[in-house]
Amino acid sequence: MSPWEAVGVLAAGVGAGTINTVVGSGTLITFPVLLSVGLPPVSANVSNTIGLVPGSISGAIGYRAELRGQRDRLLRLGSASLLGGLLGAVLLLVLPADAFKAIVPVLIGLALVLVVLQPRLARWVADRRQGDPHPHGGLPLLLGVFGAGVYGGYFGAAQGVLLLGLMGLLLADTLQRMNAVKNVLALIVNAVSGLFFAFAAPVDWTAALLVAGGSVIGGQIGARVGRRLPPVALRAVIVAVGCVAIARLLL
Repeated sequence: MSPWEAVGVLAAGVGAGTINTVVGSGTLITFPVLLSVGLPPVSANVSNTIGLVPGSISGAIGYRAELRGQRDRLLRLGSASLLGGLLGAVLLLVLPADAFKAIVPVLIGLALVLVVLQPRLARWVADRRQGDPHPHGGLPLLLGVFGAGVYGGYFGAAQGVLLLGLMGLLLADTLQRMNAVKNVLALIVNAVSGLFFAFAAPVDWTAALLVAGGSVIGGQIGARVGRRLPPVALRAVIVAVGCVAIARLLL
């Protein structure tokens, strides 16, 4: 990796850390950049997952005020994220590399659709919510978080959008408090899958450390400033880099 490529990976880490803290989808920034500097897809994915763990910690700390009073919810949903993330990580290494190359463009495409439709989905959920939801989302949210964890452990782009959509549908709470929970759940998935990858996968530690350094900075930016960014502009950036990642994988 040349010095300029290293700077690019570091900058991508900053962007990913910022976006992950605000809404999710930061992997759509870092993953195509890691591909562009020559990492194979599976190595890029596992290195990216490990690199984003410190940024997830940084973002969760930045939202610590919104986490107050949510201990029981975090314990309940966090256990589902832990199990799902571990299963997703195992699937990444058990399934053939060719399967990853075939599946990931589809996953990225679905993630981009979620990013684009997220405002409409949020309005749709708000209009159709009836009655008093379970304080912790009940079994449907538990299963949904587990599924999001499997997805996050396998690849992870837009798992934050998916988690926010699930919680918005099944919880009665403010968006900021749900976003704080989302940051912790994403941290759990990244941490358990990253720990597994560190011992069992082809990690490029230079790339992982560069992403980690950038994502820590980005996590703080996302917690303090990112909420002021125009949502349309943020989604446009995510869609653009996602399309680059799809093209890079297919070509």
